[in-house]
Amino acid sequence: MLNSMTGYGRGVASGTGKAVTVELKAVNQRFLDIVVRIPRLYISLEEKIRRVIKKRLSRGRIEVFLSISEENEENRSINVDMGLVMAYYNVLKELAQNLDISADITASRLLSMPDVFTIAEPEWDEDSFWPVVNEALNEALEGLHKMRQAEGENLQNDLLKRANLILKHVEAIKQRAPQVPIEYAKRLKEKIGELTGEISLDPGRLEMEVAMMAERSDITEEVVRLLSHLEQINIVIEGHEPQGRRLDFILQEMWREINTIGSKANDLTISNLVVAVKGELEKMREQVQNVE
Repeated sequence: MLNSMTGYGRGVASGTGKAVTVELKAVNQRFLDIVVRIPRLYISLEEKIRRVIKKRLSRGRIEVFLSISEENEENRSINVDMGLVMAYYNVLKELAQNLDISADITASRLLSMPDVFTIAEPEWDEDSFWPVVNEALNEALEGLHKMRQAEGENLQNDLLKRANLILKHVEAIKQRAPQVPIEYAKRLKEKIGELTGEISLDPGRLEMEVAMMAERSDITEEVVRLLSHLEQINIVIEGHEPQGRRLDFILQEMWREINTIGSKANDLTISNLVVAVKGELEKMREQVQNVE
């Protein structure tokens, strides 16, 4: 089954006095690119988060948003630098005296000055806190997986539908190909007859010309390879490993084969079928860019 590379997941957990929320947003990317946005105090958890994600995902740009709050806000405290407050106060008072103006100095004004107070970060232990983060992360990953799986099913249905259309077109090309040299011989004979009138034709020369044309336009190998590639698409889709890159490679090979058929074909019907196959292949290639 196919998985999409786009999706969203959210997980929450609590423990050791903290509440954790993990949000994951995944979009298309050729390789796995993990971007972790985490409060600076907990930056040491980033590598552990990356390792967990790498075990579950193989492609896509994954944005991780980690928010942590204290369940008991009474544990938080504010530290005021009283030395700096007094320094600001003295400077403002001296300035007022020198300029002979009123010194409207309030506590709120002093607290609004730069670097006067800091919020004391609560202490935490990585070993005891990591299981809480890991629980929220795995819940988010599970939600992301379900969304990617649901979208992947839609992608799979669309790819199989287009592969079946291509199969019908290729079978029509296969049926049409043997008729091309026969019709060419008929047209050539009629054309020569119009030009030469009653003059008799050399059958051997005519057969040689038709044989050369048939050899130049022979597409048997290309058709066989196209049919083989279509079988491979079904096999790959039914696999359990990430299939995006493999499908992309198969579609590139199919594009090359159908291009060769188009350049060899000396027939309007086959040319029209080639255009139809290219149209479906182009849509499949766009869809495969979303497959993990």
